[in-house]
Amino acid sequence: MNQLLRVQNFCVSSDGYGAGENQSLERPFGHADPAVLVGWAGATASWPNRTEPGGSRGLDDYFTRDFSRNIGAEIMGRNKFGPQRGPWQDYEWRGWWGDEPPFHTPVFVMTHHPRPSFTLSDTTFHFVQGDPATVLEQARKAARGKDVRLGGGVATVRQFLDAGLVDTLHIAVSPVKLGAGERLWESPDELLDRYHLDVVPSSSGVTHHLFWRK
Repeated sequence: MNQLLRVQNFCVSSDGYGAGENQSLERPFGHADPAVLVGWAGATASWPNRTEPGGSRGLDDYFTRDFSRNIGAEIMGRNKFGPQRGPWQDYEWRGWWGDEPPFHTPVFVMTHHPRPSFTLSDTTFHFVQGDPATVLEQARKAARGKDVRLGGGVATVRQFLDAGLVDTLHIAVSPVKLGAGERLWESPDELLDRYHLDVVPSSSGVTHHLFWRK
């Protein structure tokens, strides 16, 4: 069975930015408003952080449910893990997600500054150096036959795209312009030399872009 490398529920603005400028502890998405970029997922019945009953059950909910289907490990860049740059000043920072991270699998954080692995609930974070192919090999072993999710951010997704390692992508395009920040693309057509594309508009205003290898 093939172990796919999947980009899943990755959100960008209509002008292709996955995060704004000036990321900080208080603003993980920089000047972008996460409620606008990822609010479509938070409005669904299957949103994992939902504390009250309700939520939509339509197309957006289908993609939210699919987020963790057959995923055995995640790869992310250091910017997705936290706002720090350079050598770790201390090991107190344990991610944006609190004591119950939403991953429930091993997570491989790509960094030039390794630190010891640690576990929160059922998620273990490993800090790894190496090129995309090397890191993917580690993640595939940890995934035990399941697929690997490429979580982002933008620079990490582009790195794996450039290396030809991404099998499928689900990119949710929100109807807002950011104008600056971390840009995934100027147009989704940039990927059409390598991928098939289906475009599915949702009643929430988000447009889901589904890519799979040619």
